[in-house]
Amino acid sequence: MNDQHRIVSSECEELILVDREDRNIGFISKADAHDGAGVLHRAFSLFLFNDDGELLLQQRAPGKRLWGGYWSNSCCSHPRRGESLELATTRRLQDELNFDTELEHVYWFCYEAQFGDAGSENELCHVYLGRTSSDVRPNDSEIAAVRYVSPAQLQAEFAERPERFTPWFLQEWRELTTTYREQLGRYCDLA
Repeated sequence: MNDQHRIVSSECEELILVDREDRNIGFISKADAHDGAGVLHRAFSLFLFNDDGELLLQQRAPGKRLWGGYWSNSCCSHPRRGESLELATTRRLQDELNFDTELEHVYWFCYEAQFGDAGSENELCHVYLGRTSSDVRPNDSEIAAVRYVSPAQLQAEFAERPERFTPWFLQEWRELTTTYREQLGRYCDLA
């Protein structure tokens, strides 16, 4: 099967339950982790920039249970049972974008977001920065579209139509551009 159409995730895969200090406390199916108000589990978000300092955005595939069709950061997912964050981020870059890159861990935080009756996110999310290349080939079972935007253009879009974006993306970008501005500035021009 073509890498750009393969199924790479399942509601049955086991995710890692954590406490608010990011200590492993068990495992749970992806479906159960996102039912109702959700159960706190480990996740990650990647922000990838090209050589022009533009951020790669993805539009989530419309069939996604939560926030399908919304625009989000470059890549986000969960480590599975037995996976380190390093292994999980590498796997997911291949799964979603069919490429690999070095990543810089920036911070982690807890958040909750409800998506109507479909379920919710209740995650302890690790945020990373990295670079993209021309080799990005989105997997359409996960991603409907990709595009690059400058930080200034992104800020304008957030101000004009924040409802088009995933809640974690809005929150993470706000934190990156304030608390972690120096690290972010090594990847893009924030002037």
